[in-house]
Amino acid sequence: MDETTLPLTELLATDLDDGFTELVRTQAGTVRAVLLRLSGSARDADDLGQETFLRAYSALRGYPPERRGQLQPRAWLLTIAANVWRNHVRTLSRRPGVADGIEVTTIEIPDGCPGPEQLALDGARRARLVAALSRLPDHHRLPVVLRHIGELSYQEVAGILDCPVGTVKAQVSRGLAALRAEPGLAADRATHGAAGAKTAAAKTTHEPARTERKEATG
Repeated sequence: MDETTLPLTELLATDLDDGFTELVRTQAGTVRAVLLRLSGSARDADDLGQETFLRAYSALRGYPPERRGQLQPRAWLLTIAANVWRNHVRTLSRRPGVADGIEVTTIEIPDGCPGPEQLALDGARRARLVAALSRLPDHHRLPVVLRHIGELSYQEVAGILDCPVGTVKAQVSRGLAALRAEPGLAADRATHGAAGAKTAAAKTTHEPARTERKEATG
């Protein structure tokens, strides 16, 4: 068997460099999507993603092959990403006057679909959703993003946050309820219906997190 066809964890165990290349190829999109939703900044998401993978490679070099072969790659990487983001937030909190803007213009829309008028409407709805997510307190935003953008199980999120599963479920539920209560999102549901709101959410996340799109936008 060609070693490139090995399962990712087995490849990591047998050839760290090739395994890490495959880890980046398969997981970089998810890591960036999570960090983009947490930070609200494409530039920060890129920088934090790079730091996440640097830390991951450094950690993997210190692991024996047996441990590398037993990893749950996505949950493991998102644990590192969450810690990197939290360190970033702590650093920003010590810098007075740092803007906490949301770069909605960096969220791309796939080509070949709606015309200019629909794009303008979708962009406005998407901006409202992104802004609403950014207003969630960290203890709600992080579990919501890990669960529905990172597509981790409640058990995996609980492991990352070091808290009971029931606590994670409550935090996610409250976070989604807060999103539903946002006046702008409620207006979108009333004006455009669930389908239009779900379309905006889909383009915002760039991930197949169908549950989050349904719950967060009605």
